Amino acid sequence: MEKSSRFLANSSTALEQLRGLINQHESTPGIPLPTERELSETLGVGRREVRRALDVLEEEGRIWRKQGKGTFIGPAAPVEPLALQGLVQQTNLLEVMEARLQLEPGLARLAALRATRENIALMQRMLERIDKVSPDDRDLNELWDSAFHRAIAEAAGNRLMLGLFDAIDAVRREPSWQHLRELARTPERVDSYNDHHHKIMTAIIHRQPNEAAAAMREHLLTLQTALIQAINLEDDSLL
Repeated sequence: MEKSSRFLANSSTALEQLRGLINQHESTPGIPLPTERELSETLGVGRREVRRALDVLEEEGRIWRKQGKGTFIGPAAPVEPLALQGLVQQTNLLEVMEARLQLEPGLARLAALRATRENIALMQRMLERIDKVSPDDRDLNELWDSAFHRAIAEAAGNRLMLGLFDAIDAVRREPSWQHLRELARTPERVDSYNDHHHKIMTAIIHRQPNEAAAAMREHLLTLQTALIQAINLEDDSLL
């Protein structure tokens, strides 16, 4: 459990720091990134976590790779996240879920109305990645799950809402809450969550905004219930 928590914290940290690096150079696309070894040393994480973060960024179209040449920053940088200083200490996972329930069904609705072919292709690639991940690999499951939800937020075509999504997602991935997220993400539940993802995707593809919003809400309510059970289980263990 401790090793898995460390891997997720490292992967999330690597992804956030690499997105920050890309943001700094969004006006000058084509700049090469350092090697994985150099990034590992600079970011203070393992090469495995760097590689996983780069995989997510490549699927999002933030970077591109050329065999024998290296990894380069792509033309489209993510929206700058909102300032999060002190926010984690002022909230909790249940408040995060309440915020997601208010925001993400609306994003799914807009995605069903506005998603481009490129947006849909990206979301489908994310789902293919999720389907290939072992339910026991909670680190990789959570990384691609987060990336899929972000792809929906991006497809909604509202930069302010995308920025809000990024802020909430960054708080959600707070390492100190990793144990609770793991309790809520059992292999059996992962299969259920993936079924929800495909239901959301189908509604978006068929341009069904109400169905997309309803499917997203069902998905988040299921996750909220799992988190409440995890919190109660954690509380019972302390008695």
